Amino acid sequence: MKEELDFFWLVNMSRVIYSLYVDIPVEEHYGDSKNPHDTKEKASITVNAFKNHYKKLVECKRRYAKDIGADFRMYEYDDQYKAFEKNFKRNFPQLTGYEIINFYKIHLLYELSKSFDEILYLDFDAIPLTTESFFDAWDLSKGICVYNNNNHVDKKRTVNSSIRSPSAKYFNCHAMLLKTGYNPNNDVINTGIIGARSEDIKKLDFFGNFYDTMKLMDELKSDSDDPYGDFVLIDLYPQNIIDMFHYDNETIFSYKKEVNKVNIQWLDSKWHYFLDKQKFIPYDTKIVHAISKDFDLVWRRYD
Repeated sequence: MKEELDFFWLVNMSRVIYSLYVDIPVEEHYGDSKNPHDTKEKASITVNAFKNHYKKLVECKRRYAKDIGADFRMYEYDDQYKAFEKNFKRNFPQLTGYEIINFYKIHLLYELSKSFDEILYLDFDAIPLTTESFFDAWDLSKGICVYNNNNHVDKKRTVNSSIRSPSAKYFNCHAMLLKTGYNPNNDVINTGIIGARSEDIKKLDFFGNFYDTMKLMDELKSDSDDPYGDFVLIDLYPQNIIDMFHYDNETIFSYKKEVNKVNIQWLDSKWHYFLDKQKFIPYDTKIVHAISKDFDLVWRRYD
């Protein structure tokens, strides 16, 4: 009887794939970052690549959803996003446009969890190269599926990386956990591809006490200037590390994972392959995340 109920549940399970594209101005990508690598020129590469490859980046995701029998949602600069952006800018004026849109993609995860049992999020530069179903390959009852960038963390006190680097996210989450009384060890999560069921999304509680979370991040960026504070960062981290602290959705995701004890499954490089500077896509890749924005290389493989 149990087997019959499990089969009935699987057959009637609702699944959706979604992605997001908003043309963010180059000056909104890095904000007040002090790192010399966080430049407008670097941001321009992303902005132009997305515009030039827009149609195919949408179509490849729509096609994959159809191939595996899932619904597809494409979110863009519409009234829903404008309202979200307006509220966030009013409540959290310290955020950049890039940070707001990445909070929006998590917000959409929660909105879709109200209507679908299982959800797959793909960054706009994530391209499926397979017809194999993600939902069949990964049992989401075992936890949220994301990739970790732990191997790219530089834990040396002399590190001076981009505010978006794995090292920046590790140390930022480390400080958040430490200040709130938790073990500071953490995983650096990449939210470019997220597979999750509605129950685990709710347990993550990303936006729970969000004002307190943002206040905590504000304090961690400013406590180094207060020699009488109860938690003086400069005693724990040098200024070059504190300068990397920002408001990244992946930092909060990792923080909430630890605080709320959420089960996680780590995606392998087949299902989240990072295309950066290597100019090569392995033959068994299922989804390629083209952080290099070298879409011409991806399309040659895709076609």
